Amino acid sequence: MSLFNSPWLLFKMVIEIAILAVVIYEILYYLRNTRGSLVLSGFFILWMSLKLLTDYLDLQVISYIMMIFGNSLLLVLFIIFQPEIRRALAQVGSYFVKRGAMRQEVIDELVTASRNLSERKYGALIVVERKMKLQNIIEDSVRLDIKVNALVLESIFFPNSPLHDGAVVIRKDRILAARAILPLTRAKHISDCMGTRHRAALGITEESDAVVLVVSEETGSVSIACRGEFHRDLEEKARERLLDRLINDNDESEISEAVQIIEDESQHPDFEKESRP
Repeated sequence: MSLFNSPWLLFKMVIEIAILAVVIYEILYYLRNTRGSLVLSGFFILWMSLKLLTDYLDLQVISYIMMIFGNSLLLVLFIIFQPEIRRALAQVGSYFVKRGAMRQEVIDELVTASRNLSERKYGALIVVERKMKLQNIIEDSVRLDIKVNALVLESIFFPNSPLHDGAVVIRKDRILAARAILPLTRAKHISDCMGTRHRAALGITEESDAVVLVVSEETGSVSIACRGEFHRDLEEKARERLLDRLINDNDESEISEAVQIIEDESQHPDFEKESRP
């Protein structure tokens, strides 16, 4: 029976090719710039050089040894890439087991950093990526790959730091970029008291679903922007709850209702007192 006369066999073939292509691409992308990739490159160059030499000079003993060694090539690859394989498996496990804890840790670090930056009146612009990737913003910035940490964020936005201008971009639990340039909002109803940071925060949230944390350099107030709207001068407890809703919750309608409730509560004079344990 011809392959093209059987839609099911053709479908399975396409699926297999697609899976293999994705797996090979992800493996090569993951192994880029690792120590194992350098070892593999050197091993491949040495192997090909010996292969060409043995074929040209007809070195039968070396050729036989290489044939035996080639049968164990898969085991050799596992040995070479042992650290990378362990790290990849650990990341896969942590993705499913500790995803909620990872997000909460990011929120805690953001709240701590915003509090300390606010007390010192250090201006800050922190972009938290959600579903829409901000790769074009990241590529035009200073590339980093650091676990989200309040001390790192504070050092980045220290006034004398070379990275304090622009925004920081966070993906999952990693700081991927600093000194990122964000598009400014085109809205005409913006208050004159809003500076460049606030306009940039609105601009990126108008073009993506990112959540942006802004610390004012003039007043030290902390605001959060999302979906082209500003939630200004939030107290710490309201800030934490709002970040939790925006980062962890994917239901947009529920988020809108929760945001309104949190803003109403934050305006209550006893909100902070009632929220503290």
